[in-house]
Amino acid sequence: MKNKNLNEMSNEELWQLFPIILSAHDRDWPKRYETEKDRLVKAIGAENIVRISHIGSTSVPGLTAKPTIDILLEIQQETDLARLIPTIEAEGYIYSPQPGNPPPHMMFMKGYTPEGFKGQAFHLHIRYSGDWDELYFRDYLLSHPDTAQAYGELKVKLQKEYEHDRDGYTDAKTGFIREITNRAKEQITHPSKTE
Repeated sequence: MKNKNLNEMSNEELWQLFPIILSAHDRDWPKRYETEKDRLVKAIGAENIVRISHIGSTSVPGLTAKPTIDILLEIQQETDLARLIPTIEAEGYIYSPQPGNPPPHMMFMKGYTPEGFKGQAFHLHIRYSGDWDELYFRDYLLSHPDTAQAYGELKVKLQKEYEHDRDGYTDAKTGFIREITNRAKEQITHPSKTE
């Protein structure tokens, strides 16, 4: 596998190279997010960004998480997507096309090499403003510690079953995430504007 580029590997090879790893919350994750956010804003240009947010489990204090910092980048409708890809790749990210999702749902990954994880891993999710499910979910977990704890327990259980099957792990969490996101949409009129 070490002689292959990541884009040449099958899902099974990638899952062996990058297993599901969970860790206790790291107080440095918010600082690492802020540093990466500043880099991205400088590279992409603030004029192209509606909002940039720390999402995912690393954004919820005390929550067990994969040590990958998820970032939601909401872009302007007129942002040049063709220019955006090489700009983000120049920041050390790998573009991961998302053909099953409507444009401009784009995903970039950083910290992944043919030898395994290297440094802090990041997932950058790019969307037009208004696609806020991750923000609803995050904000609900932040304001409902009991639900965050239940989610952490679910992830620990699923990690044991799906350590080398990222799709299976993600699919197994989907029902819980969907239920909480729908509950959040009933209780939160709009996601937090402060990130």
